[in-house]
Amino acid sequence: MAAVSPGVYKKVLSVRAAYPFDIACLLMRFFGSMLNIGTVTMITLSGYSFFTAGLASSLIALSIFVVTPRVSKRIDERGQSAVVPKAAAVSLAGLVILVANVMAHGPVWPLFVGALLVGFYPSPQAMARARWTYLIRSGRLGEAAPDLRTMFSYESVLDDMAFIFSPSISIALAATIAPVAGMVAGGVAFAVGVVLLCASKATEPVPGWSDEPVGENAAAEVEGQPAEGAAVPKKSLLRTSAAVRVLFVTYAFAGAFLGLFDTATVSLSEELHSPDFAGAVLMASGAVSMVVGFLFGMVRLRAPLPKQFVVAACAVGLSFGTMFLIDSAPKLMIVALLGAATYAPLLIVANGVCERAVPDARLTEAITWLNAGYTCGAAFGPTTAGAIIDLFGTMASFKVGTLLCLGMPVTAILCYRIVKRNILPAYTVVERRDLT
Repeated sequence: MAAVSPGVYKKVLSVRAAYPFDIACLLMRFFGSMLNIGTVTMITLSGYSFFTAGLASSLIALSIFVVTPRVSKRIDERGQSAVVPKAAAVSLAGLVILVANVMAHGPVWPLFVGALLVGFYPSPQAMARARWTYLIRSGRLGEAAPDLRTMFSYESVLDDMAFIFSPSISIALAATIAPVAGMVAGGVAFAVGVVLLCASKATEPVPGWSDEPVGENAAAEVEGQPAEGAAVPKKSLLRTSAAVRVLFVTYAFAGAFLGLFDTATVSLSEELHSPDFAGAVLMASGAVSMVVGFLFGMVRLRAPLPKQFVVAACAVGLSFGTMFLIDSAPKLMIVALLGAATYAPLLIVANGVCERAVPDARLTEAITWLNAGYTCGAAFGPTTAGAIIDLFGTMASFKVGTLLCLGMPVTAILCYRIVKRNILPAYTVVERRDLT
């Protein structure tokens, strides 16, 4: 059973203090959303092989997986404005190396150096959600505070906006102006977003603003460390939180098959002599995902959150699992739209699980670990796709993607009890504050 509340977004949109940081993080998302397909497009249109492009894209993903959670942990410890500019500067330096080498059509190895540096990219998705959670949980918004689930739905819509427009813009600029044009535009948007975010200090979470333990095994979650004391424990959440580990693995499968799917989509577009087709597929699927995510935010499901997580993971795995049927452009579009209709609910539910499974002051790191799981999978997907495409053709890569899709529902089903044990039931803002 479920209840529908069409007016739930009014409270979110009425929080004007959130506009500056949401705009900033949206601009930063534009760069992050084009890193995979934008890099592949830029490198292949410049005359390099698909394997080289896929490997460079995978190195970006691998670097993000290794570096970004540690950047987010520092953000939780020291604050966003103290850490983000330094990390962003390294990431932009990597982009400069990539672009300069492609323009000069230099050797392959500088591409890989630049790709590794780009991976210092700080996570705007995590930082925006952390700011919202801080505003809501700290009581700064009072009775005007929106529901956390609605906020996660709203942020998911912004994620999809970036996903819709940035890859297609990147591909269009690369195809019509120059191979590097799309990534350069993304880098400029990223730099502007960093400046705006760091200027919006009024909504920045205070490091250690809450050290409330969350979940049934809160003591185990900070293994060996007191529930009160240091605001941000030294140990990584990936080591101490079972729920974060389950979400990490789930997102890793998602990153693997979506990274493969994106690379294969670019390959099929080039085989059809229509590079813009890949952008059209991504734009259409992103639009569907955005609409579904917006509508999902209006629905109040009565099913327990762990069950919602299992159902959502199964829906994504099974819908994208039909990619083995792809043998033409129309079928590619159908599979992309079918999968997009299931993806946003999974993101919203997974973020809800994450929010209830970790202490408030560590939400930036926790959500970043989810995204790192995705990029960990994405480090595998494009490289695998590039090798398969070069050896066996585009259609063979779609069949391999089907196998990767099945990892999501299998993980969610097998780990259902772990997720159930490691989250608290939903509370109102007042009730959560009363727990402290």
